Amino acid sequence: MVKKLVLSLALVAMTASPTLAKTIVFATDATWPPMEFVNADKQITGYAIDYMKAAGKEAGFTPEFKAVAWDGIFAGLAAGKYNAICSSVSITDERKNTMDFSTPYFKVRQALVVPVKSEAKCIEDMKGKTLGAQISTTGHFAVKKAEGVKDKSYDEVGLAFEDLYNGRIDGVVCDDPVAAQYALQNDKYKGALKIACIIEAGDEYYGIALQKGNKEDLELIDKGIKAVQEKGIDKQLLAKWIGGGK
Repeated sequence: MVKKLVLSLALVAMTASPTLAKTIVFATDATWPPMEFVNADKQITGYAIDYMKAAGKEAGFTPEFKAVAWDGIFAGLAAGKYNAICSSVSITDERKNTMDFSTPYFKVRQALVVPVKSEAKCIEDMKGKTLGAQISTTGHFAVKKAEGVKDKSYDEVGLAFEDLYNGRIDGVVCDDPVAAQYALQNDKYKGALKIACIIEAGDEYYGIALQKGNKEDLELIDKGIKAVQEKGIDKQLLAKWIGGGK
């Protein structure tokens, strides 16, 4: 009788205790609006942040976001300081050599932003000019490939736009949603800057980066991304953060 009572109490306790969702810690360089940034309430927010929160809800994991500077974000992943990176990381063959990637969650292009008075229509028109970009991003890679263009790198893309606004450089190359945020929506810069062109360089997609071999977290994240896409939640987030124009 005593054994049965103990067993019954144990079953009740197990039933009453909710199953705790696995926590996945994501590093993010929160300087990249509207994808990931710090809002007026000092909270990390944005399209990708909401996307991973929705993915976690669908797949049964709890996302935790940790602000990390871009220049050390990949080294931190390799050192195991966090489980994954949610920071507008473009999936490239070079990066796939050292890390694993989730299913792509966003298609991105590179955009050239210039002053409104500029007559430039494409990056080829910027020969002899200085273009800024955030260091070690695909925008920075595009600038370095452009013939006859002077390259200036920045730790944060916002610093590049400030220099462009103040006439210290001639253009900025960055991901198109970020270009739209700064050139078309930012109260300080809109009216002074414009998107000159989209730089065609093949398909480019964002993915969540993980340590090589981290199959457990990768499977959960992929499960969440799949559900977000199948249920159309991603379209709701596009409308909220980018205007649904993608």
